[in-house]
Amino acid sequence: MGEITVSATFPNILKENLEAFKKHADEAIAVVRGEPGTLQYDWYLSEDRTRCVVKERYGDCEGLLAHLVNVGPLLGPLAALGGGLDLQVFGDLSPQAREAVGSGGAALYAFLAGK
Repeated sequence: MGEITVSATFPNILKENLEAFKKHADEAIAVVRGEPGTLQYDWYLSEDRTRCVVKERYGDCEGLLAHLVNVGPLLGPLAALGGGLDLQVFGDLSPQAREAVGSGGAALYAFLAGK
């Protein structure tokens, strides 16, 4: 199946929610440090500090599924503080991974061509 890449966007962080959002982000990062299947998990805050994009990369679908189990409980509070959660998932997904991310409304992209 190969690597899976995810772009997770929290589109609207209100000024009064920023510190709480950052606290929950730190908790998620701490959890992910122990995940062997996670190759990248980097958080980026927009210049005006109202949007956050998380760039994620997993070695395979099993790594993605393990990640969802580990951070699942943190996603609700983060989405509430971040104005929602928009997911884009790139790669050839197993049926289990497709169901796990697709049920949350993620946009799914299968590999077409490239280097």
